[in-house]
Amino acid sequence: MTTIESTQTECLNRSEFETLFNDHYSRLCSYAYNFLKEEEDSEEVVQEVFFKLWINRTDIQIQSSMESYLYRSVRNASLNLIKHISIREKYKEHNQKEIEYAENIDKDPMNASELELKIRASIDLLPEQRRKIFLLSRYEQLKYKEIAEQLGISVKTVENQMGKALQFLRNELVDYLPLIFLFFNHFFKGE
Repeated sequence: MTTIESTQTECLNRSEFETLFNDHYSRLCSYAYNFLKEEEDSEEVVQEVFFKLWINRTDIQIQSSMESYLYRSVRNASLNLIKHISIREKYKEHNQKEIEYAENIDKDPMNASELELKIRASIDLLPEQRRKIFLLSRYEQLKYKEIAEQLGISVKTVENQMGKALQFLRNELVDYLPLIFLFFNHFFKGE
């Protein structure tokens, strides 16, 4: 057990640090394991805590005992790692779902054809001017100002009509929304 009980760590020399490490390392690893349930992750967390302690030893102000400081640091680092792992898993799950959607479209041309037919049918249901505005915006990728000039209407009218067209299409295609995000780029490039 180390006897270092200081409010500053700048007093830690190399041999004191080694003693501190040797006295606490295995118990801190066990403590981290309670959170992480992975031996390797637990060791990494503890090593990182000691590494930061050594690197920042002249700047860290410890208001409690060194042991309390180490346990609190290991706990916080463990909880941060758990949070990071959780976010990484959610991201991986999200990507996997997108890959599955893309594979479904690629594997089943009928899905893509069916979706394209449904989108085209929904666009055809738009009132004539709204359909023209939508197609000029999405197919020809014209800016609202260019559409307004071409059709002899105000930019505000174009904005209004596009908003109504998009809302209508969202309602019409609600059952297809997960696939539409993947499909829209392909569809609107006219391929």
